[in-house]
Amino acid sequence: MAKQKTITRRDFLRGTAYGALALTFSSSLHKESEAEEKARVILVRDERAIDSKGRINPEVVQQMLDWGVCELMGEKDPVEAWRRLIRPDDRVGIKSNVWYHLPTPEELESAIVKRVMEVGVPKKNIGIDDRGVLNHPIFKSATALINVRPLRTHHWSGIGGCIKNYIMFVSMPWLYHGNACSPLGSIWGKAIVKGKTRLNILSLIRTQFYNRGPHHFDRRFVSEYKGLLIGKDPVALDSVGARLLQLQRIAYFGEDRPLDNPPTHIFVADETYKLGLSDLRRIEVVKLGWMEDSLI
Repeated sequence: MAKQKTITRRDFLRGTAYGALALTFSSSLHKESEAEEKARVILVRDERAIDSKGRINPEVVQQMLDWGVCELMGEKDPVEAWRRLIRPDDRVGIKSNVWYHLPTPEELESAIVKRVMEVGVPKKNIGIDDRGVLNHPIFKSATALINVRPLRTHHWSGIGGCIKNYIMFVSMPWLYHGNACSPLGSIWGKAIVKGKTRLNILSLIRTQFYNRGPHHFDRRFVSEYKGLLIGKDPVALDSVGARLLQLQRIAYFGEDRPLDNPPTHIFVADETYKLGLSDLRRIEVVKLGWMEDSLI
């Protein structure tokens, strides 16, 4: 049975990492939201997603993906749900993430490819890439994009999420690092991606909830959360993801340890680039499956 929960703005802004954002965006975040549009995201978790030896279970990942996409699209059959996202004549680019320490799980990539092919897209018209997307023939002519990456903290942008994952669609990504990566949302308006993203997926199978400095990684700060966060609105997914990482830090440290940069780009993507909804009062989280220590 699906359970629904709305995360409050107060929950999101609690703690040192978000205090400045509350002041910067207070005028927009205090708007009455009851009658306004809302975003819907699906949280799916399964305690079997990682086995006792630390291996990701591909069958379970497929089940989690299917359950989440069916719930999102209002269908009972996963192939029918995907047919509402992808057409047989689409050229589909799956924008992954290859960061060595915490890449997009291959099991999740394979689960996506399986369903896209079952819709009728031939394998030759499906591409998976990250750093080479600008030169990849599928991505250069793609009609549909699926955005999938792990959720983690990030030195320049506060968090690495759905919005940040498109930074490889520009030739000089370092130009987007200023002001806590606030310009990231502008990338979504470029011709190579504009209007093409059919689905966003944050892998929460493992998350990195804390880091300091560029490329920092410490396994002590990796959570085996065993989940997926699925939706159409990348800003809403990143807002919920940022809150989850904040709660994981509080659970681990007993306080919200500040990051090198707050995730300002999430709010800018909403307020400036109109990419989606960042106000957590307007984001409905549907929770499916195992929810022990879910935090949100």
